[in-house]
Amino acid sequence: MLTSKQRAKLRGLANNIEPVFQIGKGNLSDVQIDEIAAVLNKRELIKVSVLKGCDYTASELIGELSGLLDAEPVAAIGNRMIIYRRSDDKSVNHIEI
Repeated sequence: MLTSKQRAKLRGLANNIEPVFQIGKGNLSDVQIDEIAAVLNKRELIKVSVLKGCDYTASELIGELSGLLDAEPVAAIGNRMIIYRRSDDKSVNHIEI
């Protein structure tokens, strides 16, 4: 569980990254979840956009997606969400929080 201080730091780091995935009309698919998990293993911190055609908002999806990925929800701001998961991959430069 992240503290508010850790969340604030991760939000600041996420300001400089672009969304790596978009969730649209088809909502969340198993393929997308697998792809997002693979990217989390390499990056640890990602941003995901929720398109207007989606049935859910970023605020509604962040908890579900984080639970499926065993990740920490950092923030849902507008149509974007920020998710963090520490990687077990030793080749990754870990984010110190």
